[in-house]
Amino acid sequence: MKYTPIDCNFYDTLEANAVLRKVVEIEYLDDSGNERQVNSRIVDLFIKEKVEFMKLEIGLEIRLDYLKSVDGKVLSGSCGI
Repeated sequence: MKYTPIDCNFYDTLEANAVLRKVVEIEYLDDSGNERQVNSRIVDLFIKEKVEFMKLEIGLEIRLDYLKSVDGKVLSGSCGI
């Protein structure tokens, strides 16, 4: 599936949560399109094969364009890159 860059302000929020080492509630779609929810710290934001991911303390890696919300803040739109 083609990657769609997420909203730049939302990315900044992810970075801030990672720096603060805050446990956040994350709602996302798994690879099959099922909605999932997890609570964890964001330990890294990285790019692999031109796709942005976040790595959680629990070891899970989530594509950023699969995110629905983080700590109640809903992802909407893209960065337009």
